[in-house]
Amino acid sequence: MSQTLPAQLTLPATSGHTFSLSDCTKPVVLYFYPKDNTPGCTNESMDFRDAHAEFLAAGCQVFGLSRDSLKSHENFKAKLELPFELICDADETACAAFGVMKLKNMYGKQVRGIERSTFVIGAEGQLLREWRGVKVPGHVAEVLAFVKTL
Repeated sequence: MSQTLPAQLTLPATSGHTFSLSDCTKPVVLYFYPKDNTPGCTNESMDFRDAHAEFLAAGCQVFGLSRDSLKSHENFKAKLELPFELICDADETACAAFGVMKLKNMYGKQVRGIERSTFVIGAEGQLLREWRGVKVPGHVAEVLAFVKTL
């Protein structure tokens, strides 16, 4: 599982930041979610928000990522009072690197979208753990329990 990820991956993030794996000096929790302001994504983001202090205490940074615009991310972040940055991947660079784009059924139609997934990346850019096809209830607690073992 210790596959190395693209360190040169650089994407715009909220609060005027730029996210780059190569700039991360601590382990990172990177959660991919389908869309701002949808019920599952809102609940998942609030769960990460509510556990944020525990992630920091475990020496881990948290970032959320979707294909939404920076403006949408800024509004979502402000509305939920998220203490971490949201990353904009409008051109699906990170989605491709992590292989999270899937065909999904929505209202009887096939649509291409992000499969809810979470990755823990070590300080040297190696993939430590991944969760794909995530169900929101209990997920953040499971991720937190893992990062506490690092």
